[in-house]
Amino acid sequence: MATKKLYENFSKTLIEEVHKWGCMKQTGVSLRYMLDFGLVPSDRNMIIAAQFLHKELPIRIARRAIELESLPYGLSEKPAVLKVRDWYLDSFRDLRSFPDIKSINDEREFTQMIKLIKVRHNNVVPAMALGVQQLKKTLDPKLEYEDLDEIQQFLDRFYMSRIGIRMLIGQHVAVHDPNTPPNCIGIIHAKMSPTQVAKDASEDARSVCLREYGSAPDINIYGDPSFTFPYVPAHLHLMVFELVKNSLRAVQEQYMNTDKIAPPIRIIVADGEEDVTIKISDEGGGIARSGLPSIFTYLYSTAINPLSDQSDISDDIVTMAGYGYGIPISRLYARYFGGDLQIISMEGYGTDAYLHLSRLGDSQEPLP
Repeated sequence: MATKKLYENFSKTLIEEVHKWGCMKQTGVSLRYMLDFGLVPSDRNMIIAAQFLHKELPIRIARRAIELESLPYGLSEKPAVLKVRDWYLDSFRDLRSFPDIKSINDEREFTQMIKLIKVRHNNVVPAMALGVQQLKKTLDPKLEYEDLDEIQQFLDRFYMSRIGIRMLIGQHVAVHDPNTPPNCIGIIHAKMSPTQVAKDASEDARSVCLREYGSAPDINIYGDPSFTFPYVPAHLHLMVFELVKNSLRAVQEQYMNTDKIAPPIRIIVADGEEDVTIKISDEGGGIARSGLPSIFTYLYSTAINPLSDQSDISDDIVTMAGYGYGIPISRLYARYFGGDLQIISMEGYGTDAYLHLSRLGDSQEPLP
């Protein structure tokens, strides 16, 4: 059935080309490379960057499109997943039908096109989440989540690749923006203060908590606000927001119906030689040791997908529980630039999340 659908919307030649490009080697870039390259946004550099993307993006997109065709347990046939696969094939076709980039005008047109591709893919995560939910409805409830490890690994690869594609497009588009804040090269901030970003992200998370519960625990941040290093503030904001949101929820639910005062959440920003580490500690009762592995899976969430079965997939729904992808996706963002996310819990007391960010900026993108 899936193959039939595939050929209905797309020509056989296109599908053959996707398979050809999907076999080519991907080229990873480092944060430092993107930073250095964006420092001099001369016409020549912009053309070179666009030529690189013109060849690199179709390879990465083709690989994902091929993987979307052959997922286990019939996940490929789920309507939401078919929709995602069509977005990938459309984007591949757009990139491949764009002529070679020879002048700055070509480069500008190319930049407009990849901007549209990024928008087309805005809702990939909620759509895949919906596909997984559609799948879970049809699976044998006795199936252990360990048995679904193949899907878990696929989603890790798929989302990691998506972070890379969005980073490359986002960086190229942002270098053109005349209103870039000082010290920003594209979406990379050469002098980002992790303490300031943690403060902004935790305030955002706290306002979501206030909106949902009517009250929210305090958040205390310890760290030198004047300390800076090069990183992508949007990535850090997303990770801290997710972790703090989880801590707020745990503490809030632990203390909601008691007359005790909810203990504050503590955020510590440490500046090491190799890593900047942000530790987020709560006293929200912790997670049982047996439950820890499941916080990194995409199949576990007890939260209702805010999309449920709506056909209209919108990206800006932030609920306290989301669709349960905050933690595994935050770990991918951390790993994308050579960092990591670890969660250590004391059942009956609370949880500590350690967010490690590599300061060296030299690690190559992990290419799934």
